[in-house]
Amino acid sequence: MIPAGKIPFFICFFIASLSSQAFSFEGPLQINNLYPLFLHANQPYLEKAAPENSLSCSTSHSSTYTVTESPEWNIHLDMEITALTFRYKRTIKDVFEFGLDVPLLLFGGGIADGFLEEYHDSFGFADYGRSSRPHNDFLYEVRRGGDLIIKGNSGTGFGDVRLAIKKSLLSSDKYTLSVKGDIEFPVTHAEEGYSNGSVDTALSLLFDRNFFDRMMTYWNVGAVFPGDVRAHEKVDLHNFIYGGLSVEAMLEKDLHVLVQIHGQSALYPHTAISAVDGQAILIAFGGRYEGDNESYELSLTEDLNTTGVPDFIVNFTYKLIL
Repeated sequence: MIPAGKIPFFICFFIASLSSQAFSFEGPLQINNLYPLFLHANQPYLEKAAPENSLSCSTSHSSTYTVTESPEWNIHLDMEITALTFRYKRTIKDVFEFGLDVPLLLFGGGIADGFLEEYHDSFGFADYGRSSRPHNDFLYEVRRGGDLIIKGNSGTGFGDVRLAIKKSLLSSDKYTLSVKGDIEFPVTHAEEGYSNGSVDTALSLLFDRNFFDRMMTYWNVGAVFPGDVRAHEKVDLHNFIYGGLSVEAMLEKDLHVLVQIHGQSALYPHTAISAVDGQAILIAFGGRYEGDNESYELSLTEDLNTTGVPDFIVNFTYKLIL
């Protein structure tokens, strides 16, 4: 976990690398929250306000450990998730941008437990009880009042499919302001955790602002209106708000570095389990290499608040500009 007090240092690092020539920018890192209880509730990812025509494929890998109980809830998550997400964006007659996201999810015990145990031991970090379970042993079970809600199994399934419309409101050579609406449809059953079994919607404002010609900032704020979890038992989810800031800076002609932070309010009903009830905050660091009509990005995301976020997310994205 990255201490919040060090965030300004990284921002200053990016600003110090700037000069006066203008360049193009591809937008924030393509990362959303893969915490198992939240990933099916239309988890937002930061994006730029300016419309684009692109096709991208993102591979994200995360590790989560939350094995704890409260008087009413049993939440047992010891698992790794790999998400392969295809994203298509197309500007329609210069009026609006249409977006389509199709995720494929792989649930498993993973390979990282041994590394994480050594990492925690080396730096004296708490492991939240991870060492008390067998390494790389899959566990995904959620109960309320003894009643089973979700029972996940190792395997592969499609996540919810998202459709989006983005419309520019204001634009100049320095900034762009857009509004975006999206809707997420379930394509699998909710009992195994790949979906919540309901339709989710969201509305957001996106703002891009150019500084120093070699740095672009992206500001997102929005509200998500998830449907209920309709698994073995029904769980009413709360509407939640989110916001984030991404900073993209040019180091060389083809090389960009990025740092971003975004957070969201709680969406599960009160469980008396801190890993679920608090505000989730993600901080990510990454780099991007840009070719003539394609880009490659690699990033690492950490949980800043130890609530509602995987222990880490590693992401690689390939984007083709159409």
